[in-house]
Parts: sequence; C-alpha cells; structure tokens
Amino acid sequence: MMPLHKYPPRIWQALRLKEGIYSRLPAHYLRAHEDAQEPMPVHFKPHGVKYKRNPHTGQPERVQDIPIPIYYPPESQRGLWGGEGYVQGFRYANNDKLSTRLRKTWKPQLFVRELYSEILDKTFTVQVTMRTLDLVDACFGFDFYILKTPKVDLNSKLGMDLKRAMLLRLARKDTELYPDDTAKREIIYEKYKAFVIPEEETEWVGLSLEEAVEKQRLLEKKDPAPLFKVYTEELVHKLSMEKLSEPVIIEQKS
Repeated sequence: MMPLHKYPPRIWQALRLKEGIYSRLPAHYLRAHEDAQEPMPVHFKPHGVKYKRNPHTGQPERVQDIPIPIYYPPESQRGLWGGEGYVQGFRYANNDKLSTRLRKTWKPQLFVRELYSEILDKTFTVQVTMRTLDLVDACFGFDFYILKTPKVDLNSKLGMDLKRAMLLRLARKDTELYPDDTAKREIIYEKYKAFVIPEEETEWVGLSLEEAVEKQRLLEKKDPAPLFKVYTEELVHKLSMEKLSEPVIIEQKS
C-alpha cells in the first residue's frame, strides 16, 4: 500500500523550518524553537527510577513515569500560572464506586497579585497561582524567577515578553532606569549581569513563530526603487562601458 504523504505528518513542522523565510530566521532562534526540553512535573511526582521494590513481597517491580495530560487555556498565556493547568478526568457520583462515572475538570486556584520588577522598575498586576508565588520566593525575587525559569516551565506569553524586556534593558544598560540614582542603577545591573546576552539575540527571545517570521520579513523588506533611477543608472553604466570600449589614439610627437 502506497503512503498517503511523501513525509510523515509528525515531521511537517520541522521540514517547514528548512525552507522559505523560515530557513532565514536566526540560528539561535531556530535552536531555541526546536528545543524539545521536557517541562518540570507539576501535577504528578515522578518515581525517578525504573524499578521499585514491593514493600510486601520484596520483589522489584517496574514503574513508569507517565505525565498527566494538561490543558492550558488561552488565559494562562496572559498570566503566570507556574506550569499549572486544567486536569480532566472522572469522578464517581456520590463517592460510590458502583455508580456512574462523571466527567470532572480540576482547575488551579487563581489570585490577582502585584509583582514588582527591579529591572523594569514597574509593578505588574498579574493572575498567579500559589505555586507561582512559591517559585518567586524560592528564586528570591520576581526578576530572578522570570530570568531563571525556562520557556517550557514558564509556559506564558506574558512571562516571555517580560523576560525579553528585562534582557533588553540589561543588554543596553538603559540609563532610563533610576535616572536620578546612578549608584542604584549600577547595583541592579551588577546584580543581574549573569543573565546578559547579546542584544541581537535578546530581541528574538520569547517571540512566537508567527512573530519571528513577521520580524524577519520587515528586516528583509526593501522599498522599491523608482524606475527613473533604475533606468538612469543603467544608462550611465552603458555609456561608461561604451567609452571604455572606444580605441584610444595616442599621438606621437615628432
């Protein structure tokens, strides 16, 4: 039986990045986009081993770490949920295992909190979970949480936009940060200097594929030259070539 497609559908996304404007995106952006890092487990505790000893029989038994499927609603991209999402499953009616199973969705408890950024010198009102607040405390600050947490664990468009803004300010050493307090500004830049990367890479951090393609298109965009300029340059080039092709007559002195 002949296959329906020349290439299997699971690699279509990877093949698309190898042609057209996608192939002209910066190499560092493509590496970050293709990074298949696994997210940190949030809704389950992994065993971390392949075998565990049965406490009753004493025999080793094979165990598996199977991630729980999580649904991330669109509003999670506008907040900082700390990797939490909707978990869908079933429950028994009236807690009776002999009764009908009913569908159930477990949702994280959300809070609206104000988080202050030292680098941006601004307070943001963000929808968060308790896990997010615990992670911020574990990182000793909101800026450290945003800068240290990988994209796959942030899982938030807002979080990546904040990371890009912070990295841009660090890369440019913007003097608009605490303009009246130079000493404090230098303390902030010294505190976060470990996260500084080149500005040309920082501008692409956190961009979606569609945003990156649009940015690349604008970089490659060239305004059309007026036709009279094109024809004038062609005429000047043609006349110069004709002049160079004319024989040079050298008069001999008697």
